[in-house]
Amino acid sequence: MKLISWNTNGIRACMGKGFLESMAEQNADIICIQETKMQEGQAEVPMEGYYQYWCSAEKKGYSGTAVFTKEEPLSVAYGIGVDIHDHEGRVITCEYDDFYLVNVYVPNSQNELKRLDYRMQWEDDFRDYLVGLDAVKPVIICGDLNVAHKEIDLKNPKTNTKNAGFTQEERDKMSQLQEAGFIDSWRYFYPDVEGVYSWWSYRFNARKNNAGWRIDYFLVSEKIKDRMKDAAILTDIMGSDHCPVVLELE
Repeated sequence: MKLISWNTNGIRACMGKGFLESMAEQNADIICIQETKMQEGQAEVPMEGYYQYWCSAEKKGYSGTAVFTKEEPLSVAYGIGVDIHDHEGRVITCEYDDFYLVNVYVPNSQNELKRLDYRMQWEDDFRDYLVGLDAVKPVIICGDLNVAHKEIDLKNPKTNTKNAGFTQEERDKMSQLQEAGFIDSWRYFYPDVEGVYSWWSYRFNARKNNAGWRIDYFLVSEKIKDRMKDAAILTDIMGSDHCPVVLELE
């Protein structure tokens, strides 16, 4: 089974840059999108052979998630059941026979960390939600988690220690999430690989110079770690400031 996660930074714009073609070529069983920046029905996304599920922000042109899946889920839930978090279209949970799949677009702490306090509340509530699911059946979490966990996960750690996405507070929350029973699939297979990132700023020729961050993840419940076959980061696929990440399961 092949799963893909991609922050498209606006799926309508990404469709104009090869989204449909690259996803057809990948032929994944499940494709999870973050930052759709649209309401369902604003544009047709012709993904033949896939069921589509959309969770849009109330604010138009902002945030949003979508799941395209060949197998119809047993159930689909939107949000995490905490009202303060459930107006920005950030979470879709699809239940399958032997796991839950949670597609998430984690809030950015923003310039000058003006949303860091909210982000900390989100982290605790989201982790509680995941642990609750994991008590029922194993969980696979994917998406833009808006944090580079370790120094190895971004090009310039020293100059970013107080910037959104690499504060000690955000990194500690990622550690807590992993300690709660979820494995970073990429680091599981490639613990020491450097220079592989999933996001690059549009400024300063960052992608050309590979001055990136690894902030897009597949986290897998420890209960099913033996089903993991491989993980990949598809840095050659363009169309967004992020690239797709992949998880392959037995």
